[in-house]
Amino acid sequence: MADPRRVEVENQEKISDGYLKIIRYLLKHEQYDGGWTKPLSREVMERGEVAAVLPFDPVRNEVILIEQFRVGAWSAKWPQPWLLECVAGMVEPGESPEEMVRREAREEAGCEITALAPIARYFSTPGACSEKVDLFCGCTDASGLGGIHGLAEEGEDIRATVWTLTDALALLDTGEICNSMTLIAMQWLARHHTDLAEKWLQKE
Repeated sequence: MADPRRVEVENQEKISDGYLKIIRYLLKHEQYDGGWTKPLSREVMERGEVAAVLPFDPVRNEVILIEQFRVGAWSAKWPQPWLLECVAGMVEPGESPEEMVRREAREEAGCEITALAPIARYFSTPGACSEKVDLFCGCTDASGLGGIHGLAEEGEDIRATVWTLTDALALLDTGEICNSMTLIAMQWLARHHTDLAEKWLQKE
């Protein structure tokens, strides 16, 4: 890992305070050779802390995915802007990432998460966005799950679907999974599902 280096902010201004909060910074930072960059103008979308969970049933060997319209994919002219995803949302003030994914799993997929396994903490787009993701796999009972969910007051129209683990992992090869958190979670589960199921079933 690189040694810590200094950053000096010469100016900052808020240029958007709507659905997306964007700040323009004028800053410079220390370079590897010990010098400093010239002043750099950089816009940052301030997103804060996000958490996501991939619900997994270790008894039935099934995974729950949600599907919803994504305006960014639509704007990029993606052929299918209704994307298959993990359950995810913003962490509210005073709420832990673990509490948030349990809440969102109920709201978006109608499922209860009884145990969590941490997968990764990472920045989704660190060149332009402050969004930091806490990603989990969550133990659930998938029997009887599926259907339409989401909060009407937030304009959510979310379809939850139950997949066999084999079919879900096959999505990694078809290109139908096209967002980072779900790709990371599915690839992690492909490596760890046997040990994870053993661990969770031992606790029952």
